[in-house]
Amino acid sequence: MNTLFEITGLNLDLLIFLAIDISIAIILLGAMRFVSGVSAKVSSTDELAKEDNFAFGISLAGSVTALGIVLTGAITGENAESYLMEAVGMFTYGILGLVLIKLGRVIHDRVALNKLNKAEQIKAKNISVGLVDAASTIATAIVIRAVLLWVHGIDISTFTAIICGFIVSQAMLVLVTRIREYQYAKNNQNDSLQEAFENGQVALAIRYSGQVISTALAVTAASYFLSYSPDTLWFNIFAWLVFSIVMTLLVSILTAIAKRIILWGINLVEEVDHQSNIGVASVEMAISISIALILTALMA
Repeated sequence: MNTLFEITGLNLDLLIFLAIDISIAIILLGAMRFVSGVSAKVSSTDELAKEDNFAFGISLAGSVTALGIVLTGAITGENAESYLMEAVGMFTYGILGLVLIKLGRVIHDRVALNKLNKAEQIKAKNISVGLVDAASTIATAIVIRAVLLWVHGIDISTFTAIICGFIVSQAMLVLVTRIREYQYAKNNQNDSLQEAFENGQVALAIRYSGQVISTALAVTAASYFLSYSPDTLWFNIFAWLVFSIVMTLLVSILTAIAKRIILWGINLVEEVDHQSNIGVASVEMAISISIALILTALMA
């Protein structure tokens, strides 16, 4: 056994921390399925296996992925003071992440997409709405994870920072949604983007998914420039908001340029908005996320 530890670089403490984190993660991921069914007022088993509701499955997949992303920000491993502190931290931040993910979904439903009843549409097997719901949930989780990695310890200041980071993420998602609605209306004789989602425009949902996820990645870039300190918390939160707006605009501009070059000769409005071309929309989503990833990596 000692030889195995020497070869792999593992040790008993690391394996115990791993067992603690994996066990709590599996429990919380299982809880996410239960919570998703309860919040939608349906049986997750029936929706997935009997009704074959792909929209619900996509939405649930987004929630599970989102919680997994949040949990990666809660893991401290061998840096934890003890096994108990690791378990407490993992479970506490995991529960907080689950709550914030669900709260973010409520805010997105009632503020960002206030003209669309996502719960009813998902129950009605609307895949485009399922995609939008999953993307917004993942976007929220990306920002929460960044804040978890930014803060230190478990106290009032860290929870305040996490909540404030969550609020910033929701504000940016609402802002981006309003901008995309304006652009869609401008290009489509004042048609409604939310009505397009309701009508099952999958290509538009894919494009929108790339836009909100890239926005979330842009928001996380602030964590590379601001040092966490309880004494300057409110200044840092304000700076995070300002930096998020600047980064979101920068990502949008670079993405627009990249799309024109990579998709040269293709009328994106005609292909995605009018013909619901899923292939072109998928490339748009990939470009949006790629530009945001590259830019945030450079910032780091």
